[in-house]
Amino acid sequence: MSEAPRTHIVRMAELEIDADQLEAYRLLLAEEIEASVAIEPGVLMLNAVALRDDPTQIRILEVYASQGDYEAHLQTPHFLTYKSLTSGMVKALRLVEVDPVLMRSKME
Repeated sequence: MSEAPRTHIVRMAELEIDADQLEAYRLLLAEEIEASVAIEPGVLMLNAVALRDDPTQIRILEVYASQGDYEAHLQTPHFLTYKSLTSGMVKALRLVEVDPVLMRSKME
């Protein structure tokens, strides 16, 4: 993926997950990401990683084609299900607006 045009919405979600529910959370997150990328043309990329020294700290790099695509994503059944099922698992959530400097990928 090349540098994202200014019309793209790029953000980083920083989450803290309850350690006792981490595996269940990861399964729900995987389902949500797979559905979003497969079904929504405006979801260009969702990449989730965990901090090596603290796997309860999840970071998700999100790229949407436009603000409208991001807003539509928030209303999809799969996202709403994810939010509902994970609400008791997420101890903290912070959405950080970022500007891409350079984005490249050979991954699917």
